[in-house]
Amino acid sequence: MEKDVVILGIESSCDETAAAVVVNGRRVLSNIISSQIETHKLYGGVVPEIASRKHIENIDGVVKEALESAKVSLDDIDAIAVTYGPGLVGALLVGVAHAKALAYTAGKPLVGVHHIEGHVSANFIESEELEPPFICMIVSGGHTHLVKVADYGSYEIIGRTRDDAAGEAFDKVARAIGLGYPGGPKIDKLSQEGDENAIEFPKAKIADAPYDFSFSGVKSAVLNYINICNMKGEEVNKADVAASFQKSVVDAIVSRTMMAAKEYKIDKVALAGGVAANRGLREGMKKACQELGIKLYYPAPVLCTDNAAMIASAGYYEYMKGIRHGLDLNAIANLRLGERVGNIR
Repeated sequence: MEKDVVILGIESSCDETAAAVVVNGRRVLSNIISSQIETHKLYGGVVPEIASRKHIENIDGVVKEALESAKVSLDDIDAIAVTYGPGLVGALLVGVAHAKALAYTAGKPLVGVHHIEGHVSANFIESEELEPPFICMIVSGGHTHLVKVADYGSYEIIGRTRDDAAGEAFDKVARAIGLGYPGGPKIDKLSQEGDENAIEFPKAKIADAPYDFSFSGVKSAVLNYINICNMKGEEVNKADVAASFQKSVVDAIVSRTMMAAKEYKIDKVALAGGVAANRGLREGMKKACQELGIKLYYPAPVLCTDNAAMIASAGYYEYMKGIRHGLDLNAIANLRLGERVGNIR
């Protein structure tokens, strides 16, 4: 029987300080998350400098809690995986520096992980039977990527957003109709009270790139609708706006995902990223997959938002491929999916 591989994962790319212990990329022993949402609510969004300072305050305690909750010590850890991009550079630096210090003092291998690869890997934790290849729709506050996962750590980007990410559009529309931050969950909740067919918002298509996305147009259409109502003195039905906006975004995402699954002849589709927790998106994707006989996978909500279990899972597959980073590993705010940077040996 092969020895279990135990990975300590560390995540600090935005406003969650997180650490987790995961066995063989699938079994979670602990997953500790310290969220800064209440702090950033005061400003209507994430303030990078504040996020970095909070990470410094929290990271040591979060890592210790993850180890204690998993009932392991650093001696039991086979490698330390850490997010090194993309994300807020100051926030990333806190996690990378802490992981390097732990790796050096404990004499453990260091594995840098791409944040989006972590989101994809959350599906391996949720669904132990899931194996590549599959189509993955990655939808978050900073990213909207349609990807073919050919193998562990091997990705082909089929489509991406040309402007706003879907989650970014959710936040901006939520702010426009007075819901506040974070916008995604609030739009999703309010949309359940509205009529999704009340207002027809546009679904942008890009002629030379059928799999690419654009959400700036629908965001602008919502803002124009609200302004016109205000100029006419008409009351804005916020629930109808939320439901109609969400339908436009969901339809765009689902249609392209199904088109990719058919073209690539792949009968497995996964969702990943914070917006993967959206009720409307899950229901829309579930209905479309059932019609085409496609198996749908998505993580539990706690694994959709930023967490370290997904980083430990992705780190496991990198570690098993022999990926090791040196202590010169640095944070890279705009790291591209599939890119390997740093002293890899």
